[in-house]
Amino acid sequence: MLPRAIGRVSVADVVTLANAGLALGVVALAPVDVEMAARLLLVCGVLDALDGVLARSMGSSPIGHHLDALADVASFGIAPAAVGVQVVALGTQPGTLLAGAGWVAGGIFVVAAVLRLALYATFDADRTHTEGAQTTLAATILAAGVLIGFTAPPVIVGGLGALAFLMLAPVEYPDLHAHDAVIMGGVQVAAIVLTLPWLTAELQTFGEGFTYGLLFLSLGYLCLGPRFYWG
Repeated sequence: MLPRAIGRVSVADVVTLANAGLALGVVALAPVDVEMAARLLLVCGVLDALDGVLARSMGSSPIGHHLDALADVASFGIAPAAVGVQVVALGTQPGTLLAGAGWVAGGIFVVAAVLRLALYATFDADRTHTEGAQTTLAATILAAGVLIGFTAPPVIVGGLGALAFLMLAPVEYPDLHAHDAVIMGGVQVAAIVLTLPWLTAELQTFGEGFTYGLLFLSLGYLCLGPRFYWG
């Protein structure tokens, strides 16, 4: 007897499912190596973009949009919150007010991401823009910041809260143009690969430049995209 999913999932769906599975790796790795968990979080972003490309070029399945929304909950809701909470835990003493604030901020981030994804699926899926900052954008900013070293607990707590607010803000964000998405994806891949700890110091320094570039581009779109990116 074959599994029910056989013949009902597309190639794009397989990538989406891989993205969801990788989210567990982010959560499991965060207490062991938070920087590697941040890299895996960026890989989730690359896979999220790839499944969209495959769906447009090879076709999607009837369950594709449902799978995408569910995978995004894991990859861009729970996984980034786990990274943020762990960064705060590493920089604080257990039981302190700041440590508790990290858990609260992480919970708020997850709730905001889930609600934002539901709103997108209901109201924005067929539009060329969406209200509120994208969950993938929020996760990218958090992961790039951790890789660069912006890991002071107050910064992470404030960042989680600010990103949660912006995901639900009534601000319209236009979809990225295809060529800009390719550029962002290339910068993201370079930031993942060239910062691996077993590479030479020279390559890691080069990769750090791409990580700064990724953070700069992401923050630029977050702050300026709603006003200047249209057209």
